[in-house]
Amino acid sequence: MDQRADRIALMFPGQGAQRPGMGLPWLDSPHWRVVDAISQRVGRDVGALLIDADAETLRRTDNAQLATFTLEMVILQAVRLAVPELPVAACAGHSLGEYGALVAAGVLKIEDAAVVVAARGSAMADAARAVDGTMAVLIGGDIESAVRLTQGLRADGVQVWPANLNGPAQTVVSGTRDGIDVLTDRAGQEGFRVTRIPVGGAFHSPLMQSAQQRLAAALDGIALRSARVPVVANVDGQVHGGDPVEWQQLMVRQVVEPVQWDRTVRTLVGPACGATALVELGPGAVLGGLARRIVPGVPAAAVGTPEQVAALAERFTAAAV
Repeated sequence: MDQRADRIALMFPGQGAQRPGMGLPWLDSPHWRVVDAISQRVGRDVGALLIDADAETLRRTDNAQLATFTLEMVILQAVRLAVPELPVAACAGHSLGEYGALVAAGVLKIEDAAVVVAARGSAMADAARAVDGTMAVLIGGDIESAVRLTQGLRADGVQVWPANLNGPAQTVVSGTRDGIDVLTDRAGQEGFRVTRIPVGGAFHSPLMQSAQQRLAAALDGIALRSARVPVVANVDGQVHGGDPVEWQQLMVRQVVEPVQWDRTVRTLVGPACGATALVELGPGAVLGGLARRIVPGVPAAAVGTPEQVAALAERFTAAAV
């Protein structure tokens, strides 16, 4: 791969990427100051979530979202300092990760985004407690077939909706627990395999509507700016850039609408953005794995530790010589 010709799309993962101890590689790094700044701004000890929290604690929506976002910001700052001339063509994030993308593109400041993420996580957790919802993954088939399945079930009064259109043969569905039970039975008859997701909420569905007002209120006090690079939005998989008011509306819509991730990745590497390589900033490498199935010819790398940041810097430094 010739890095001199690369145009990088930065991708940020969402809730579900978190894991216990994910902040440990960064604890003695100067970039840990980002954790301290976010903790002070939101009034929580985010460092404890990144270092000490167990898996059960991190499964809580409010904890998972704040901890994952914060670690992404640590990694983003490290990359910016290590590779200041990184040729970023566009940014995108999966669900919660969209806030990381908006920071990377200059739409939100880190501390402001943290306030919104904290409010979003709390509001979504409360919405999940109010309605007995859950999620499942449909494996096999294609996105269109999965969407038609949910549409048919809703026509029969079953409360299920597509939540994450993640790519070939993987669609995540949200609904009531009873609805997911019905979906599981029907999906098996139509050739899908179904895997339950151990979450207590029907995220990215109308069952999250009560969280929208609180998120909108949190955004009302936050300054949004024009994007420095294109950002591909979850709700439509299209490029959005210069209108801060539009981004405020997109963030509020995202809570109840499906994540169009398959379309997002295709837009990142298509003519609208022109990315030739994908770099995932955050814990794990889930988005890179999805991207390799969506656009198998495009290189995808995961950057989540100081060593991986150093390797990224080395590649681009070598390419510039």
